[in-house]
Amino acid sequence: MKAHDDIKGIYASEIDYLVDGIKNGKSLYHTFCLSTLSGSFPEGRTVVLRDVKRDPLNIYFNADYRSKKVKELISNKNCTALFYDQSRRVQLRLRCQAVVHYKNNISSEIWKNTALQSRKCYMGPFPPSDELESWHPNIPDEYLKTDPDKEHSEEGYINFTHIELRVAEVDILQLRHDGHIRFKVSDDTLSYLAP
Repeated sequence: MKAHDDIKGIYASEIDYLVDGIKNGKSLYHTFCLSTLSGSFPEGRTVVLRDVKRDPLNIYFNADYRSKKVKELISNKNCTALFYDQSRRVQLRLRCQAVVHYKNNISSEIWKNTALQSRKCYMGPFPPSDELESWHPNIPDEYLKTDPDKEHSEEGYINFTHIELRVAEVDILQLRHDGHIRFKVSDDTLSYLAP
């Protein structure tokens, strides 16, 4: 079977790579570019993949509730997630709708399993992207070289969100010397696209 005849297999393989990217910090799918709308301009930034659910396909990341990206997702839940593995020359574009989990059972469960070194990132005195008069690491000074204890780390929960991206469509592009392969997956239907 030629590669272009097995787009179901390609799709399944890419989902496996996404799942591997959750815990494998060396995976090129461990981080992705999240794009949101800020007024009439798109905004893109890199976030860390925290979880993947296969059916239906959802991906997850964590964020500071005070950040612009969270405000943008609350204002307009439509967004995109872009993954690219340069070693395999594969691009995934996901059209998504965001669900912001803040101070609910889901965010609480995720917070319970969040490492202390990550929790201190949510303890910063400034909302992300705030303009500062001088450099500040945006974590409490007492935790610059150490992690907070569990009790003090709870102060960060007020700023913690777990973001669920419900994937409406996946566009996969595989760059190949013998002919690129591109297709989309939407509502469990796979369709070829011109590369």
